[in-house]
Amino acid sequence: MAAKRFFDDSDQDNNNKPPGDKRMRTTPRPSFASVIGEVVMVKNLQNLFSGLEPLLRRVVNEEMERVMRHFSVPRSILSRSPSLRIEAASMEQESKYELVFSKKLSVPIFTGSRIVDIDGNSIHVILVDKSGGEVVAVPTSLGHPIKLEIVVLDGDFPAPNNNKEEYSWTSEEFNNHIVKERTGKRPLLTGELNLTMRDGIALIEEIEFTDNSSWIRSRKFRVAVRVAPGSNQTVRIREGITEPFVVKDHRGELYKKHHPPMLNDEVWRLEKIGKDGAFHKKLSKEGINSVQDFLKLYFVDFHRLKKILGVGMSDKMWDVTIKHAKTCEKGNKYYAYRGHNFTVFLNSICQLVRADINGQTFPGRELSNMTRSYMEKLVREAYARWNDLEEIDAALLTQGMF
Repeated sequence: MAAKRFFDDSDQDNNNKPPGDKRMRTTPRPSFASVIGEVVMVKNLQNLFSGLEPLLRRVVNEEMERVMRHFSVPRSILSRSPSLRIEAASMEQESKYELVFSKKLSVPIFTGSRIVDIDGNSIHVILVDKSGGEVVAVPTSLGHPIKLEIVVLDGDFPAPNNNKEEYSWTSEEFNNHIVKERTGKRPLLTGELNLTMRDGIALIEEIEFTDNSSWIRSRKFRVAVRVAPGSNQTVRIREGITEPFVVKDHRGELYKKHHPPMLNDEVWRLEKIGKDGAFHKKLSKEGINSVQDFLKLYFVDFHRLKKILGVGMSDKMWDVTIKHAKTCEKGNKYYAYRGHNFTVFLNSICQLVRADINGQTFPGRELSNMTRSYMEKLVREAYARWNDLEEIDAALLTQGMF
């Protein structure tokens, strides 16, 4: 009864308060029934979680075992506690198999141009066994075909370990450094990107870049090869990567210099002579359009050649251009300039090889001062009549048939 009176008095006090009374009202106390209900609900949830826990553990353990079997983790690890299993799954076992590019790529590489190896041939990828500690470029076969995928990596990946030229990475790190095309651009790498390796060898026939490498921080790419995702490869095979390289726009190839230059190359392929530049225009005006034209005039009358180029070409620039031009392959063609009592033999850039005068033979390098002056006169005449000279084969000249 006392309790009943307590609650009745409390209600009465609240009813007698004036409407404007703003004193803090007491929070209604929860009823005994609501407290009992909450306790029962918590107990039921605990029972539910206790019942689900074994099922959840079993599902997680089965998935972890499947992943670790995929990476050939020893069974001794599988028998450990769940926490150790998670740690083991986060670490990939070091594989003795690795994909390797058999040769370096040919550089420079331009957009829209086929990528080849340093010898100008198709790229070969081989599977090697490095269990001996040293990678030997001998193909190793696993006895079944392997599906491969070609991707592009950032040139900064991977970083050397401990400042040494040793590289290591996980599949996750490798995948995180794959470079995709810029927004709105075509796929960065096109061509034969999916391969099948047989007997430890795969051939990359046609791949090319569609964009340059100037837009990423390192300004370089790597071409890489990995086991194709989803191929269910039971043995871990380490990815293969090339050396980092710069990819330039194709329009750069149109203006690049040739090393060494060829005789029939346009003269602007020489160093310090820009395409459609001042030197190029001056030479073209004088009929000097090819590297061969340039070298012929240089050996016949270099003073005239230097005068054509003008004061804009400094002595240092001149030396660079001439040095580059002289690396040109001269070929095996020779030319004969015949007169009344002489025959002069010249190579493709108008250098004297031999002269027959009045039945006497003079090798080009064994001339007296008096004879040299006369020979230089004949060479200049031959240069002026170049299109009329008789072309002969080198073999016939060396055999003394002329």
